[in-house]
Amino acid sequence: MGDCILTVGSEKAAPDLSDDFREALRKPDARLTITIEADEIREQVNAFGSPKLFLTHHSDMVVRKSTHVDSRTLGIRADKAARDLSRALVEKLQNPNQKAIIILTVHS
Repeated sequence: MGDCILTVGSEKAAPDLSDDFREALRKPDARLTITIEADEIREQVNAFGSPKLFLTHHSDMVVRKSTHVDSRTLGIRADKAARDLSRALVEKLQNPNQKAIIILTVHS
């Protein structure tokens, strides 16, 4: 298992996101906020969208610190990677029974 993986088993994939959300994320000035909640712990990651996003992968969504885009990419130029998140959140998410809420917000 990779050390950059934060959560698994999402109920949604990129193709399940609304058309309006996907369109907004593909705008050149799109900013993406990812809020991750596990019990009382909340963390935010900021990234950017891109006109180059495919948003087609049916199981994986990846937020990258780089500008690499493939079918799994949800956001680029993120201000945090999994290793930058609080240890308290990471420890919570190591429990396979832990539920997490991930809120995606796009701004342009």
